[in-house]
Formats: sequence, structure tokens, C-alpha cells
Amino acid sequence: MSPAEQVRGVDQAFLALERELAVFLRRARASSGEMAREVHPDLEPAAYGLLLRLDDAGQQRATDLAAYFGVGKATMSRQLRALEQLGLVARAPDPADGRAFLVQMTGEGRERFRSVRNARRAKYAHRLASWERNEVAELARLLRRLNSAAQAAGEDPT
Repeated sequence: MSPAEQVRGVDQAFLALERELAVFLRRARASSGEMAREVHPDLEPAAYGLLLRLDDAGQQRATDLAAYFGVGKATMSRQLRALEQLGLVARAPDPADGRAFLVQMTGEGRERFRSVRNARRAKYAHRLASWERNEVAELARLLRRLNSAAQAAGEDPT
């Protein structure tokens, strides 16, 4: 049976989306690993996204970070502990709730992260140099919409 016959009745647009997302995610994971190592040789690839969120949103509670990424509190605690040991983040008591802590990037963490992030943005600009600005904006808009739908449903966008 040919591949076309196997997928008869299946929406080809969704199959194409699945295929392209799989390639994109594989490349993104590899890229996150490289960028994490550039921030710090001992940094786990998944922790790069944490630094990205902290840089964008500022200090946050660990529970808020766990909810944002859709991971458990134990997973988030382990990742934050590793970042803290590397000197990239620090915890401070939450003035609004003495039982809770706020996580923020340290000066060194912010400096290392932003250096790598700026280099990554330059790579994106180079790769997409032939695209119109409105195409880049549309891609960002559609990805934000996909991520928002997944977050609202409480699931991973893939």
C-alpha cells in the first residue's frame, strides 16, 4: 500500500503540519542544547527556555514557571536548583507572601544569556533575510496562536 493510500481520508494539511513541526522541533532541541552550552558548559538544554522566560517576564515564582512550561513542581525545582548552583539565577523571598520565593536571573546569568540570545537573533535574521518582514511577523503571530491554544488546553503544542 502506498503512503498516499495509507493516509486516504486524512487531512493532508495536518499531516504536512505534523511533518514540518517534527523537523522544526528536532532542530530547535539541538539548537537549545548548543545555546545552553554557550551560556554555561554545564547547563541543561531545557534550562535555556527558563532563562528566556525569566529574561522576558522578570522575576517569577517557581510555581508560575512550572505552570507556564506545563511541568511539575519537582521538575521545576530541580531545574532551578541547577541554575542556582551555576550562579545563573537566585531566589529571594516574595514580599507579597513570606512563604514563597521569587526566582530571578543574576547579573552574570543575564549577561551570559543575552550574549547568546543576541547571537541567535543574528542567525535568525541571516536565515530569514530573504523573507519579507510581514512574513516573519505572520510566522511569529501563528506560532503565538498555536502556543496560546496549547496553553489554554493545558497541553504541549506538539
